[in-house]
Amino acid sequence: MENEFDAIVVGSGISGGWAAKELCEQGLKTLVLERGRNVEHLKDYPTATKAPWELEHRGWVTQDFYEKNPLITKAAGFGEDTAHFFIKDADHPYVQKKPFVWIRGYQVGGKSLIWGRACQRWSDYEFKAPAKYGYGIGWPIGYNDIAPWYSHVEKFIGVCGNKDGVEAMPDGEFLPPFELSCVEQHMKQKLQEHYPDRHLVQGRWAHLSQPQPVHLEQGRGKCLSRNLCMRGCPYGGYFSSNSSTLPWASKTENLTVRPFSVVHSVVYDEATGKASGVKVIDANTKEEIIYKARVIFLNASALNSTLILLNSKSERFPNGLGNDHDILGRYVGFHLYRGWANGRMPGFEDKYVYGRNPTECIIANYRNLKQRDTDFVGGYTIFTGGYRSRASEVPEDEPQLGGEYKDKLSVPGSWHVYMYMQGETIPKASNRVTLSPDKTDQWGIPLLVTDVGYDENDEKMVQDFLTESRSMMEKMGCTDIQTVDNKQAPGLDIHEMGGARMGLDPQTSILNAYNQVHTCPNVFVTDGACMTSTGNQSPSILYMALTARAATYAVEQLKTGKF
Repeated sequence: MENEFDAIVVGSGISGGWAAKELCEQGLKTLVLERGRNVEHLKDYPTATKAPWELEHRGWVTQDFYEKNPLITKAAGFGEDTAHFFIKDADHPYVQKKPFVWIRGYQVGGKSLIWGRACQRWSDYEFKAPAKYGYGIGWPIGYNDIAPWYSHVEKFIGVCGNKDGVEAMPDGEFLPPFELSCVEQHMKQKLQEHYPDRHLVQGRWAHLSQPQPVHLEQGRGKCLSRNLCMRGCPYGGYFSSNSSTLPWASKTENLTVRPFSVVHSVVYDEATGKASGVKVIDANTKEEIIYKARVIFLNASALNSTLILLNSKSERFPNGLGNDHDILGRYVGFHLYRGWANGRMPGFEDKYVYGRNPTECIIANYRNLKQRDTDFVGGYTIFTGGYRSRASEVPEDEPQLGGEYKDKLSVPGSWHVYMYMQGETIPKASNRVTLSPDKTDQWGIPLLVTDVGYDENDEKMVQDFLTESRSMMEKMGCTDIQTVDNKQAPGLDIHEMGGARMGLDPQTSILNAYNQVHTCPNVFVTDGACMTSTGNQSPSILYMALTARAATYAVEQLKTGKF
């Protein structure tokens, strides 16, 4: 009986934490399986309050570490102060048919400890565009289906932002936003003057700018604008599973968390036509254990949830659970991050900033909304902001030491403006992941093979961003503008999506409108694997909303005896 639960959640990150919260709150004895180590809020944030000089290499890592870890060292936010939340390259290998950077964080809390925290809602355009313009199948849900669940999530996690009335990025339940700097106010004004259809807004970010009673009840406090978020926030100023959903679930006394639990597969019962549990390999002892439950949620991250489904083979499903039509593992998408721009903003030298704003400004998508207006499909969000360099630039031909040099370094440098894109990509059958036929990991599980690449649509979108970002920065008054296609490999965006997509037709999708496996109804997938298309907004808050919706539905189904 100790291995039997009402529900099992695989993964403890952003969506897994939400599954645990919702299921436990509604009375289900829930087991959360995490393949990595345990991380407790506050206790296990070793660098959270360290000054730079208290880190052995002042925040950098050694050349030897870089050479041994060429993948994770490219990730945004990676450094000596955050390395403990990233998985070293050699520890969990995979096979790349094409260059693909797979960034993982295996610990209780997953990547919720190191996520970017942007929380834009999708608009109805993103749900409808793939079918409308013929670059994907139709979503089984629309904005109106998920809007109440966005609100449910936003109120609990705490999202700061303005109600801006931007159609491409609907308003939500917001805490007060972080203020725009003087340069950002100027940018917003100039953009409105020259581009009435383009909107620069304060970022919608999962930070407690003004905590509400529900946040204080979670034991969280106000964001102190340290911008050291990825070290783990001892104040709970940003949302993570560790500071919010998992402790909340634990208070119900319905939660059991088991770290060091590598999920091998979902166990399918041929007699009942449902899953009976999951097979786990203890990460330390290599012992095989079967845990049983009436409901199973896969939240191991997009590619790992897909791997588990592919590895869940049975007489009924010889090619993976729910995979009757070779859809599983296909239509993997990601976000396009290749375009960057930077320029100098003259003036404003009598002004500086207060604190270290942990959020960014956003220029909402303005491409292919009500109608297709470019030679590519999809759109892109632009993250942008103004910043002042920390010290005056000292010419190389001047002395780089001495009192005069240090005096110059104590004076802030010039203002700059940056922009970078987050673009939608087309879900294609050829962009896929499979299981290696002959290579396994240290637990005997087949390695994942990634076969994901760019296409012509991506190239056109990058060029459009480079052209338009330069134009906007010129109109804002920037000089010395540089635009760059960094050519980074897919995956480094850390927004991998798809593999077990939702859809109306079981012939072309794995999941239904409530994230259930069409052919195994007590298995739900609510992390990035479920995505039918990628949209252009940051996806994590959509995963949370989908998870809360699916968990509520699952409990209803369970109580009515459906499984």
